[in-house]
Amino acid sequence: MTLRDIVTLLEGEVLFPEADLDREVPCAFASDMISDILMCTKEPTLLLTGLTNNQVIRLSDMIDLSGIVFVRGKRPLQDVIDMASERGLPIITTKFTLYRCSGLLFNAGLRSCKI
Repeated sequence: MTLRDIVTLLEGEVLFPEADLDREVPCAFASDMISDILMCTKEPTLLLTGLTNNQVIRLSDMIDLSGIVFVRGKRPLQDVIDMASERGLPIITTKFTLYRCSGLLFNAGLRSCKI
C-alpha cells in the first residue's frame, strides 16, 4: 500500500506538497505515547498519532518512519510541518479518529508492525 492509497482511504490532506506519496508503506503503528512508539517500531512504519509537537518529527531521526498521520483533525504548527519537509517525512492529517484509521487501514490490508 502506498501513502497515496492511505491519503485516499483516510480522506486525508497532505501537509506539504512535495511529499513522496508513492512511497510503499509496509506496516503501521498507532499511539499517542512517544515511549511506546520508540519501543514498538522495529521496521519502516506509518505512525498514526494525535501528537502534533516537534518531538514526533524528531522520532524520525531515531526510528524509520514511512510517514505520519495526524488523527482527529489535528494539525501541527508550521514549524513542525517545516521540520517534516526538511526530513522528507510525509505528513498527513485526517478528521477520522485513531480507532477508525486503524480499522480502515487494517481492513484494506495494511498490517500492524512487528513488536
